[in-house]
Amino acid sequence: MSFVLTLIANPSRPALDDSMMEAAASALRAAGAKPAPADWLAPGEAADIGFDGVQPAEAEAAIRAQLNGAPVDLGVQPAQGRRKKLLLADMDSTIVTSETLDELAAYAGLKEKIAAITARSMNGEIDFATALRERVAMLKGLSADALDKTYEGVELTPGARTLVQTMRANGAHTALVSGGFTWFTGRVRERCGFHLDRANVLNIENGALTGTVGEPILDRDAKLQALTELSADLGITPDAAVTVGDGANDLAMLKAAGLGVAFRAKPIVAAEARFRLDYADLTALLYLQGYRKGELVG
Repeated sequence: MSFVLTLIANPSRPALDDSMMEAAASALRAAGAKPAPADWLAPGEAADIGFDGVQPAEAEAAIRAQLNGAPVDLGVQPAQGRRKKLLLADMDSTIVTSETLDELAAYAGLKEKIAAITARSMNGEIDFATALRERVAMLKGLSADALDKTYEGVELTPGARTLVQTMRANGAHTALVSGGFTWFTGRVRERCGFHLDRANVLNIENGALTGTVGEPILDRDAKLQALTELSADLGITPDAAVTVGDGANDLAMLKAAGLGVAFRAKPIVAAEARFRLDYADLTALLYLQGYRKGELVG
């Protein structure tokens, strides 16, 4: 089969069943495709249907129309080359459930004000670097102890550690690339098991934030550059990489990768990314690569 459709539900709500898979197969046949029988990757959670005879975009449109309203995610891609050799992941609202800068701002009594700027930046309404400098400047003088307090509340997104550990166990290189700060990414890297992390440097002097961030800013272009550089280091092309993120500064790396996934993404990102996850957790990135539940690690 030339292409594969993957349907994925959230493990906490395993909504996939045989009738849903048959509905998807019927939609493929109506679009002119010749589907194979369903191949369950994880009962109730994820399944593949291989097919020929229609292009991915046409197949996806037909299936989304057929399954409208069902709490499942789907992806259609070439059957060959699904398993990727490089993972690049955003951190805030992707690998972790929160925006760490917004949570840090709470200790200065500025969470609501700074979160509003964050939202505009992630929606692509204002320049990321400009917004980052503006927000950090508002935190000048905040005790560095607030960093520790903020990290105590940081939670990993369900499936994050499993995603990283499974890909590592299968020989992939894994990188956490964030527009946030190295103070947090270093800790999250160790917690999940990423090989490396890249992020911005939050300047601290005499136990307090200076209100400045190290230059140059790690932004949208820097994330794309990280994908290009790490792919070259591994002797692969970006087609052999999977990237995941939620904000406008992730969009370039999502579009450039072979499997670029918008996770619980802002509207502009969900609209432009080739793949998106609205319901499933981060283990969905493994199912999109054809992993089976018994292969998952961590």
